[in-house]
Amino acid sequence: MVAELGNFALVLALCLALAQSVLPLLGAQLDDARLMRSGRFLATGQFVFLALSFAVLTWAFVVSDFTVRYVAGHSSLEQPLIYRITAVWGGHEGSLLLWVFLLGAWGAAVALFSRSLPRDMLARVLAVLGMVGVGFIAFTLFTSNPFERVIPGPADGRGMNPLLQDPGMILHPPLLYMGYVGTAVIFAFAIGALLGGRLDAAWARWSRPWTTVAWVFLTLGIAVGAWWAYYELGWGGWWFWDPVENASFLPWLTATALIHSLAVTEKRGGFKVWTLMLAILTFALTVLGAFIVRSGVITSVHAFATDPERGVFLLGMLSLTLLGALTVYAWRAPKVGLGGAFAGYSRESLLLANNVLLTVACTAVFIGTLYPLALDAFGLGKISVGPPYFDSVFAPLMLPLLLLVGLGPAVAWKQANPGETFRQLRWALLVSVVAGGLWPLALGAWHPMTALSLMLAVWIVLTALLDVRKRLGSARQPWSTRLRRVLRPSFLGIHLAHVGLALVVVAIAMVNTYEVERDVRLAPGESASAAGFDFALLRMESVRGLNWEADQAVVEVTREGRPVALLQPQRRYYDTHAQTPMNQASLHRAVTRDVYVSLGERLEDDAWSFRLYYKPYMAWMWFGAILLALGGLLAAADKRYRLASNRTPRMQWQPSASHPLEVASQ
Repeated sequence: MVAELGNFALVLALCLALAQSVLPLLGAQLDDARLMRSGRFLATGQFVFLALSFAVLTWAFVVSDFTVRYVAGHSSLEQPLIYRITAVWGGHEGSLLLWVFLLGAWGAAVALFSRSLPRDMLARVLAVLGMVGVGFIAFTLFTSNPFERVIPGPADGRGMNPLLQDPGMILHPPLLYMGYVGTAVIFAFAIGALLGGRLDAAWARWSRPWTTVAWVFLTLGIAVGAWWAYYELGWGGWWFWDPVENASFLPWLTATALIHSLAVTEKRGGFKVWTLMLAILTFALTVLGAFIVRSGVITSVHAFATDPERGVFLLGMLSLTLLGALTVYAWRAPKVGLGGAFAGYSRESLLLANNVLLTVACTAVFIGTLYPLALDAFGLGKISVGPPYFDSVFAPLMLPLLLLVGLGPAVAWKQANPGETFRQLRWALLVSVVAGGLWPLALGAWHPMTALSLMLAVWIVLTALLDVRKRLGSARQPWSTRLRRVLRPSFLGIHLAHVGLALVVVAIAMVNTYEVERDVRLAPGESASAAGFDFALLRMESVRGLNWEADQAVVEVTREGRPVALLQPQRRYYDTHAQTPMNQASLHRAVTRDVYVSLGERLEDDAWSFRLYYKPYMAWMWFGAILLALGGLLAAADKRYRLASNRTPRMQWQPSASHPLEVASQ
């Protein structure tokens, strides 16, 4: 009966989502306060029932209820408790239930933390979230129900995919899904604003923290996934331009552009149409990502499903979302206006160039990801689009973007003087050129693209420091006043995120240019060298885990005779998947390099195959990703996003002859 309770809770959540998609919207149209208030209660109730449904499925995994088909297919008696719990989202049905649970959580958060929004605006936002909830909950119930029974149940389950029995599974999907689902809030604010005619600075101020928090979760989810692939699989890589990796990267790019576009809308009243389109596009790309992962159109270590019927449902949902959103956009957008004018050289123009580059980069990745799938779907043949394409089209777009990241904060709004900008930044430019030119020589070889990337990374850091110095102001002012200006969360968050981006750029440039990879054959007592490190195989041994056995190598790493690390890579054989061995790489990390050993297959004469890696500056990538996310959180935590709405009067469109959009108080 417990599984049936979870299914019933899911049905009730669908009913509440249906009511939530209609009643608050009707209330906003009729100016009925009770109907508008119902949105908050319906969103909270939907979350409660989704939480109950998710808790029931989790309990079924904890107690190993193999009469639930999904539990039998993804868990086993020998599986450790932590991986029985994470198996809840280890397959298609459970991961989709996690998706709708998090969607309910976002809706409840909007209902709880947006009380200062005008009630009609909040009602429309919650109604749009209800519509999104209807689509995904219906998809879960009718095509991907995790509570289906199998009677009689097997004595033991199949167990979770060995690839997923890793700490990365605990963090990666929940973080990534929080980011994915958060784009629905961005979408709801955009459509709610269009329906209500509330496209002003106040709307942008309300939207920015939700957009930024969703972007933070996307950033963390992508970073944890890259970290997981890097240390776990023994591939030695952190990004492979896999279609499913790209599916998460596409909305990240447009969400990044949206954050910058919202800044212009809030501060200068510009980019309104651009901002709306980016909000719609970001959510549409999220639904597209769900289609790619769950439709069966690809075969990937990330793919959840191979059922084309589910793909048809998702394709219909994507089409309906785009059709509805673009219809509202075409109806309302012409009345929005272009916002305030700005000169050809101003902060607005640089942010516009930033957004164009991000959008073009997104388009390039979109084409490289979808073009092979489209050819295959129409029977026109199979082609593979891999890293050479993405590296050749993506990197050239990012280099001018990095230049703009450093330049933007030094340029004034509306109109700026190029000569004044050069005067402020000339020393930062000179130091960046020198550092970028000399830094690669420290690793023994000079490459122009690497030098240019490092120069731009140093440029971003130095311009951020100069902006901090400028914000500190004159020494004649009290120190507490100067420090308070620098520690303002939005200001500090922007520069922390930019510095984090610079560290990621350094890591990518260094790894792509100077990494060393070597395949060797070693028997106990033998050694091999790579990148100045000596790797000696001391012995092979067998080890036993909770639900696996492994061949483990003990490898001593030395450099110039001095010990560096004792690494223990493994080749694991799980009890329920003995025919699918898994590599557990072993790493030794330092500030400027990783040394990395992966154990391969057993060869003749007690020898084994090994893959040895030297990875420079990888720690900078992970620390940079943390700074990116921390910067976003600080920016979202700025108190003006919590207080400004209380000071904002209710507003509506009042077109006039002199202005295409004029905001007036009622």
